[in-house]
Amino acid sequence: MFRTKAIALTAAAALMGTAAFAGSMKKDIVDTAAGAGDFGTLLAAAEAAGLVETLKGDGPFTVFAPTDAAFAALPEGTVEDLLKPENKDQLAAILTYHVVPGKVMSTDLQDDMEATTVQGSSVTIDLDNGVMVEEANVTTADIETSNGVIHVIDKVILPES
Repeated sequence: MFRTKAIALTAAAALMGTAAFAGSMKKDIVDTAAGAGDFGTLLAAAEAAGLVETLKGDGPFTVFAPTDAAFAALPEGTVEDLLKPENKDQLAAILTYHVVPGKVMSTDLQDDMEATTVQGSSVTIDLDNGVMVEEANVTTADIETSNGVIHVIDKVILPES
């Protein structure tokens, strides 16, 4: 009886230790954004563009993540249009314009620096009035994930057509 309880307690302690360790591990970019609760449109767009698995990949990636409010500020019908299957390439281009390869923390930024995006174009970082990426303000910086970092922005940035 004592041996059975000791084995059961040891097994339970091992399971709890494993659960605690797993809980302390950082989530990837997608899971972190999903857990934040303010990126539903971004995540739906990433799904429609076929980018979810990439953003769950090894990385590292730096994502300038527009909030749901940033997407809502686009002209009426824009998001719905972009989510259509026939616009998948355009949507992917817009989303990958928000991603820079590597892990770029706010302390790595310099005024007027250019960063080449996964889309292929560059974005300009401006530090004169807070931190800006193109015309979007960084509202929350340095959200570390298991495969990179998220910087929350208040506007969807668009590559030149």
